[in-house]
Amino acid sequence: MGDPGAAGPPPRTDDDAFPAYQAARSGALGELDTRITRCRACPRLVAWREQVAATGRAAYRDWEYWGKPVAGFGPADATLLLVGLAPAAHGGNRTGRMFTGDSSGDFLVAALHTVGLASQPRATHRGDGLELRGVRVTAPVHCAPPDNRPTPSERKTCRPWLSAELELLGPRLRTVVALGAFAWQSLLPVLGETGWRVPRPRPAFGHGTHLTLARTGGGRELHVLGSYHPSQRNTFTGLLTAPMLVDLLARAAGLADLDGGTPQA
Repeated sequence: MGDPGAAGPPPRTDDDAFPAYQAARSGALGELDTRITRCRACPRLVAWREQVAATGRAAYRDWEYWGKPVAGFGPADATLLLVGLAPAAHGGNRTGRMFTGDSSGDFLVAALHTVGLASQPRATHRGDGLELRGVRVTAPVHCAPPDNRPTPSERKTCRPWLSAELELLGPRLRTVVALGAFAWQSLLPVLGETGWRVPRPRPAFGHGTHLTLARTGGGRELHVLGSYHPSQRNTFTGLLTAPMLVDLLARAAGLADLDGGTPQA
């Protein structure tokens, strides 16, 4: 990956240096989100997301698919961050919003609503009135991948976006929940890069795993929780149940001291 501070013209949207260059120059979450949606740095992901958008699915034949990278969603003053895997081909890649328009999103948003962090129990489309209170949702990979499996190289290329998002959430951030092993493995190195002391060897992922990370140079500690991903496979088999997710999110909200926050549609 190229040096984001190097002299010369800015990298093109299809250059693998684009995320690092643009993320480093984003002064606010809204600016970061806009730059994410322009990224074309991973050829395989670009081809797949656009193919899915062009062909669609019969159940959504009246939809105009988003077909671009999907940015994070939630207020800029969030104290709780949820980190997933990547947008679903016919979920976020269709609707343009994380965990919106598929069964995983329905499961997660219903749990957030039960805990009091979402204004309604379902997320169907942008503009559906959903508001999140004190919580933001994002992913380490912002494009829908084939078979829901990003490559290590794609995760590495996308990594600066997550790093910048954590930096911009700033000292208000108190708790992060990794939804699944992929999120856990992606998140811990980025936390280490952004000023948190991550244990070595890195702790293994597990549902309910709880790390308390000290800030380099002092400051507020950060709580990191692991949760099974609300995928169909996990919820249909009972590996993750609604009460399990509600309990974990309630715990995360308490650690994040969520008694305020600015809702965002």
